[in-house]
Amino acid sequence: MERKNRNILVVLIAIVIAVAMISSFGFGIFAPDTASIILPEPAPSSGLELSTGGPEDGLVQVDVTPQTVQNVIATLSRPESYYREVTVEDFWGEGESGTTVAKVWVDAGWTRTEVTWPGGTVRNSIVGEEQVWFWYGNDRSALTAPADEYSADLEGQRIPTYETVLALEQKSISAASYEEKGGLSCIYVETTTEDEMYVERYWVSIDSGLLVCAETEQEGALVYRMSAYTVEQPVPADTTFALPDGTILHTVNS
Repeated sequence: MERKNRNILVVLIAIVIAVAMISSFGFGIFAPDTASIILPEPAPSSGLELSTGGPEDGLVQVDVTPQTVQNVIATLSRPESYYREVTVEDFWGEGESGTTVAKVWVDAGWTRTEVTWPGGTVRNSIVGEEQVWFWYGNDRSALTAPADEYSADLEGQRIPTYETVLALEQKSISAASYEEKGGLSCIYVETTTEDEMYVERYWVSIDSGLLVCAETEQEGALVYRMSAYTVEQPVPADTTFALPDGTILHTVNS
C-alpha cells in the first residue's frame, strides 16, 4: 500500500512539472510568430537588410530584391512639411539639353512650386484640397482646375515619386538594391522595357522617403535626369501659400 502511494506521488509530481513547462514555453510554441520589419542603418555595401537582428529578436531579415523592393518602399513615408529644390535635365539630340529648376514647399497637404523652365519662363502653382492654381511670372490672376493625388508632384515639377515605383509591374523591375546616391542612403530600383529600349532608375531616400534621383536611358543614352538631394524640414515658417492677388490659401503653423 505504501509503495502504491509512493507511485501516485511520483506521477503527481511529474504532472506538476509538465504543467509548469507548458506554461513557460507553450505560448511561444503555439502562438503565431509576429515578425517586425524595421529600417536599418546601412553601410555602403551590398544588399540592404531591413534588420540586423535574428529570429530570436522577432525580426525578419529582408534583402532588397526585385521581388521585395516594393514592399520595402511601402514602409517609407514622406515628411509632412519640407522645402527642397528639384533639378530636371532633359537631354536630346547631340548633347543638347534643357534644365528645369523647381523650388518646392510642402506643408500639411499643400504644395507650392516655383518652376523656372529652360528659356527663363517662371510658372507658379499651388495644389491643395483637390484643387490646383497656377500662374506665370508676374500675372495678377491665377487659373484653377481640379487636382488629383498625383498633381502635387507632376504639376510644375514634372517628377515621378516613390508611388511611381509602387505602381510598377514587378516583372518590369530588373534590379533592386541599397545604394548611396548624393551622399544619401537610398533604395535603388531599375526597370527595363521588354524591348530593352528604355531603362529607368530610381533612388528613394531611406531617411526622408522622398525620391532624390531618377534617370531614364534610351538605347543606352541618358535622356532624363531628376535630382533633389537636399531637404529642409519643416518648411520655413515664413512660407506663404498665397495667390498673386493676395488671397491666402494656407498658413504654415510654426
